[in-house]
Amino acid sequence: MFKVISTISLLLVINTCLMSQASFDFYPKLLPKELSKVNGKDIDLKELSMKPELKRSIFLGKYFTVADFSSLSPVKYVYVGRVNTCRTGGCSIARVQDQEKESEFFDYFIFFDSNGTVQQVKIYNYQSTHGQEVTSNNWLRQFKNYNGKAELIAGNNVDAISGATISVDATIFDIEHKTNLLKKLILN
Repeated sequence: MFKVISTISLLLVINTCLMSQASFDFYPKLLPKELSKVNGKDIDLKELSMKPELKRSIFLGKYFTVADFSSLSPVKYVYVGRVNTCRTGGCSIARVQDQEKESEFFDYFIFFDSNGTVQQVKIYNYQSTHGQEVTSNNWLRQFKNYNGKAELIAGNNVDAISGATISVDATIFDIEHKTNLLKKLILN
């Protein structure tokens, strides 16, 4: 059942990400503030180059590397992206087929260490009518130290949130996907 929900979440992302790309800010105001808090200094970011076939699997997001990374810095890589959760007006499967509707989404970033392990997740722009509970720092803290080796499953190794199932599933899917994709990037 979880794989079916994940597949539906993926289809939502694929169908709607490209529609909202033009309005996406890859360098939000909160990003340098959070990075300097974690790394202890002002940080410059450089976009991480990648092969076209990997770039296509991102949909709407970018990876960056910390330009002046030192071994004492806990964050070396940053992903900034958007996750589409539902169509405006509801989350039924019938509405997924309606391509003319705007989607609901949230924008977030992930900080990774030099091994591609999650250090922090922060949702900074939540534009959905349901599921705002996923923006809680307490809930997002559970992804710290996720390294892509285990499958993330709501209700098992990730706390489920009643009334926020689609946002939880979309968050889990995207964090898992972006962590594993970064591993491919840094291993090449």
